[in-house]
Amino acid sequence: MTEWITEFILFFKDLSYAGIMIALSFEFVPAEIVLPLAGYWVYLGDMKLILTILAGTVGGTLGPLTLYALGRFGGRPMVDKYGKYLFIRSHHLEASDRFFEKYGSGVAFYGRFIPGVRTLISIPCGIAKMNVFKFSLYTFLAMLPITAIYVYLGYKLGSQWEHVDEIVKPYILPAATIFLVGFGLYVLSKRYRRRQA
Repeated sequence: MTEWITEFILFFKDLSYAGIMIALSFEFVPAEIVLPLAGYWVYLGDMKLILTILAGTVGGTLGPLTLYALGRFGGRPMVDKYGKYLFIRSHHLEASDRFFEKYGSGVAFYGRFIPGVRTLISIPCGIAKMNVFKFSLYTFLAMLPITAIYVYLGYKLGSQWEHVDEIVKPYILPAATIFLVGFGLYVLSKRYRRRQA
């Protein structure tokens, strides 16, 4: 699977930064492969680090917008009917629904750090008709550090770029926990201020 995806991504290499954005616009293409590979291209001198991170972040924002649109304009029935063609599994979607119901629109940011939720969280955001500009901003802000980490590690590892995911994986859950605690404190402080008002 990784080899097939790598070949698919290499097809876009000639398009340079635009190719990275286009490749990441397909939600079935894992960013965990695209971004380290792009970092390797930086290592080879084919691209610039900052521009690659920016292209990856923009592409990582455009991709979720397709699932957001599916949720917003098609609703849950369409997602249930056609989701399988986009590799959407019902148990992941249910987890995303619960996460959205619990934390609200902030999940467009925090949900990106949680495996199994980060891709599909766009659908309940669309179904809830969350403001598209707010959704895009939260997604962009979440994708920026994620993209930077994966691209930079791919750049530093060079020809060993395929091992980036192994390095990052142990830190995803602790990072997500920290972000969730921070988000929980934010929600509590917001409720407290409303009660005070």
